[in-house]
Amino acid sequence: MNIYQAGPLFTEAEQDWHRKAKAAMEESLAAASIIARVSWPGEFFSAEEIRALGPMARHHIFNRCMKDLRSAQIVVALLDGVQVDDGTAFEMGAFYALGQGPILGVRTDFRNAGDTDDSCVNAMLECSCKAVYRSLDDLAAGLVKTIRGL
Repeated sequence: MNIYQAGPLFTEAEQDWHRKAKAAMEESLAAASIIARVSWPGEFFSAEEIRALGPMARHHIFNRCMKDLRSAQIVVALLDGVQVDDGTAFEMGAFYALGQGPILGVRTDFRNAGDTDDSCVNAMLECSCKAVYRSLDDLAAGLVKTIRGL
């Protein structure tokens, strides 16, 4: 089972969140005796590698992310912020179009940023998710239930 973790990863805070989310999911999966690999683009390459690639870096990033996205059975997407990160939105749309499995969203941001009073994010993103969780604990538990239901 491959799980692709999507979300912005440009600041130390975002990278720390991804590490924390990955650890929470792996702990929950291990406790449920589920073997799965959680990957996120922040682990694919270092800033030094990206700098060394120069103008080709964007192609390297795109191809590696798409490779892991295509091998995933589940996508977990961080939906925090006033607007969802554009790369995250693309990854969600691509995975949804591939039809490979469910997308689980997590939005810890208490602000709603959707199209209606009842929407937490843009309708196209929210409705592509099997569920949107409001905490890492709920996400980790929901991930186990989702995998057991596949």
